[in-house]
Amino acid sequence: MAKRSFTGFKLFHTISIICQGAGLFVSGFETLYTGKRTFYAAENRALKGFGFAIKTVRSRVICGRECSMDDRCKSFNFNNCNNMCELNLVTRREHPEDFNATQGSVYFDADKDTPLYSLTDNSFNRYRSCKMLFDAGYRSSGIYTIYPEGFGNGSLRVYCDMETDGGGWIVFQRRQDGSVDFYRNWTEYQSGFGDLSGEFWLGNDNLVTLTSNDSQGTWELRVDLEDWENNTAWAKYSDFQISSGEYNLNIGQYDVNSTAGDSLGDQSIYYGYHRGRGFTTKDRDNDATDEDCAQKYSGAWWFDGCFFSHLNGQYYPDANAGSDNGVQWSAWKWQYSVKACGMKMREMGAQSCIV
Repeated sequence: MAKRSFTGFKLFHTISIICQGAGLFVSGFETLYTGKRTFYAAENRALKGFGFAIKTVRSRVICGRECSMDDRCKSFNFNNCNNMCELNLVTRREHPEDFNATQGSVYFDADKDTPLYSLTDNSFNRYRSCKMLFDAGYRSSGIYTIYPEGFGNGSLRVYCDMETDGGGWIVFQRRQDGSVDFYRNWTEYQSGFGDLSGEFWLGNDNLVTLTSNDSQGTWELRVDLEDWENNTAWAKYSDFQISSGEYNLNIGQYDVNSTAGDSLGDQSIYYGYHRGRGFTTKDRDNDATDEDCAQKYSGAWWFDGCFFSHLNGQYYPDANAGSDNGVQWSAWKWQYSVKACGMKMREMGAQSCIV
């Protein structure tokens, strides 16, 4: 791999035209100077689908150095939230349709016009949900700040899935590697825990507030599953709502086109009927048995007596076949702990894009 020579790196937030070596820095724009190349920044933007190298670095300056040292690199994205550096094979001019609004990301290339495409943080502030962001043109999955009604003047940080089934989903649960312990108490499930970029639970109080807002219409629930052979399946329900108090699970019609089977609302499963059930944790027993199902199966869920699904169960590094323990969706895989799952919600019939 050929390398370009370079000298020192400087990062400027300029308020006037400044001359540094051979580089000019445009007033008001953020510019990265590498001695041999000058990069211009577009805030809250990212070019998607053309990365050839992704790495974690300490700063955007180091990311710029990585791009300068590689002849293939024509542009790069730097994410301020996780310090992720992505080197791209092309530029936004070549693929404008893939140049997306992405909160917290900064896009760099050598085009002096690139800063004109910056978006301020305020561009994101007024949107109440992931679907409203999606409808406004934000098509990159990732962490966003939304401002739903019911939170007063406050905000909520969420992970938006902008790719699955038409996009615009608020993800409120994810399991993928066992890095986060889901055997938690009532208070922790109430407020939420984990990492939005990895495994997490968004918080039962947040789910109550989101789903009780009638002005955003009703909500649909989607569950995505992956087994250890990389097969995937999904289930979807209408009229999703979490009630206050015991955080009862309210769901409507199961989508018959779903591929995972109905493990939440199937009334024929006498011991695992979850529709309408209160939430149970190891220190708050709301299930229909004399024993605490959360303690028995090391998790937390809308248990009946006990379950036909349990996506907050103990994570295993394999299918744990033949056992009821694990991350379970029994209508798809009986006594099988899945590799990954996600629960997400999207409003139907939203009235307006901004507050």
